[in-house]
Amino acid sequence: MRKRSHFTWRSKFILFMAPSLVGMFIFVIIPFADVVRRSFYTVVTKQFSGFTNYRTIFTNQAFMLAVKNTLRFTLVCIPLLVLIGLLAALPLSKLKNAGAIKSLYLFPLAMPTATVVMVWKMFFYRQGFINLLLTKLGTMSGLWGEVHKDYLGSSAAFWVLVISYIWKNTGYTVILWLAGILGIPNELLEAARVDGASERQCFMKIVLPNLKGSLYTIVILSFLNSFKIYREAYLTAGAYPQQDIYLLQHLFNNWFVNLDFDKMAAATVCVGVFLFIVILILQRLWDSR
Repeated sequence: MRKRSHFTWRSKFILFMAPSLVGMFIFVIIPFADVVRRSFYTVVTKQFSGFTNYRTIFTNQAFMLAVKNTLRFTLVCIPLLVLIGLLAALPLSKLKNAGAIKSLYLFPLAMPTATVVMVWKMFFYRQGFINLLLTKLGTMSGLWGEVHKDYLGSSAAFWVLVISYIWKNTGYTVILWLAGILGIPNELLEAARVDGASERQCFMKIVLPNLKGSLYTIVILSFLNSFKIYREAYLTAGAYPQQDIYLLQHLFNNWFVNLDFDKMAAATVCVGVFLFIVILILQRLWDSR
């Protein structure tokens, strides 16, 4: 009877997971395997070219520029997003009606991308609100004249993109931090305060260690979402933006338009392997702590 019940439980588990596994195999594993195969062949003649496509992309200036900008964007945005989300969640966790206003945190995610882009254009173009405000302040103070800086056409475009990413993703980050903070038993904090622990000690010794799972989830989601900023960059500055915001997604789009599928396949494999390695490293770091 025990073997039969165990077999029944295992069969139900397999049946429950089968649709998801089949879907992942059909729509993720098989297509990616085909991309790996295509990365070793030429597009037109379909001849085996070995690692030629890989050597081509690593000597391509546009690819190296896109990789540098994407890495820079990720390394700047993720720490800022994690820190800003935590600093916003800590005071909100002490409010009794924090859960009632969670919908406000997700408001930026609900806004259409085209609307967000129009807002940024209204703020950061030559005749945008920021330049008009600076011009008015300069005129009133007499320190400077009219300001017509094109933020989206200069190196400042990178920071405009950073602001856009943080503004849009801070909401869900705050909610994830709140879920972790509110999940910490109050008994632990009350016992620590009774023993004479300060608020700083409670935060460092109790709150932060219990937020390890939330931190891992936030870092992974933020890392993956940092590769989805292409829509804002594309709609704001087009397929060939200012070089500081020329990302991998711009490069892939331009290669796709030019039918450079062999280079695109090789670059996709490199990016996929890199993402997989980074996630494994993060998992190992979190498991070792």
